[in-house]
Amino acid sequence: MKKEIKHSTNKIVKLILLTLGLISFGLGVLGIFLPLLPTTPFFLLSAALFLRSSRRLYNWLINHKYFGNYIQNYLFHKTITLKSKIYSISLLWIFILFSVFFMVNHLLIILLLLLIATGVTIHILSFKTASK
Repeated sequence: MKKEIKHSTNKIVKLILLTLGLISFGLGVLGIFLPLLPTTPFFLLSAALFLRSSRRLYNWLINHKYFGNYIQNYLFHKTITLKSKIYSISLLWIFILFSVFFMVNHLLIILLLLLIATGVTIHILSFKTASK
């Protein structure tokens, strides 16, 4: 009887982890287009959750045509490609500056947005540049 309960609990835990992994992946994809939503942490969280819930999805994510190399470079080599650095920083600053000039009127929020963008830029530039 205890084995059945434990087995059911494991299935429930795996389902919860799988669901959280899918949500995290979705937020990571949104982060590609929304500058204040981080992409990398959500993809890394997805990989960790998939590793514990679905080997198939973990392998799919790690070997994905677009995200796989990005995640592998970050996880295993602590590097980011030059193209990713340029794309990320450019997109970040385009959206932040658009928000600062056209969306936000409050000086404190403007300063906060600029500080966040500066911090994220420094963080991205702190990683070694990966070769293709």
